Amino acid sequence: MKIKTSELTGAALDWAVAKCEGLAVSDRATKWRAENCPHLYATNWAQGGPIIERKFIELTTTNRSNEELWEAMFPGRGEDVVVQYGPKPLTAAMRCYVASELGDEVDVPDALVGVAE
Repeated sequence: MKIKTSELTGAALDWAVAKCEGLAVSDRATKWRAENCPHLYATNWAQGGPIIERKFIELTTTNRSNEELWEAMFPGRGEDVVVQYGPKPLTAAMRCYVASELGDEVDVPDALVGVAE
């Protein structure tokens, strides 16, 4: 199922980050989650933090539509700047990383959409 990178959460976001990291990702959600449960990039600073450092993703807070959000910015390729938002810093940063690698939409396994962390 194609989903906007800006809407990725939970298992779908972790799956997309794993794909960006070059891990073999399965289209079978339950199998992927069982085999890769330690990969919780969007909720575990020990896993998401090194990506933020390695990719030089900048984090700040912002107010969009009267809602306090975290904003993540990545220099991107060439002059492009990738910007993503999220309710938590890791969510915003991992969305930014995925957007910089895979674009504004990601084709994730249907069974992962809506699966919480």
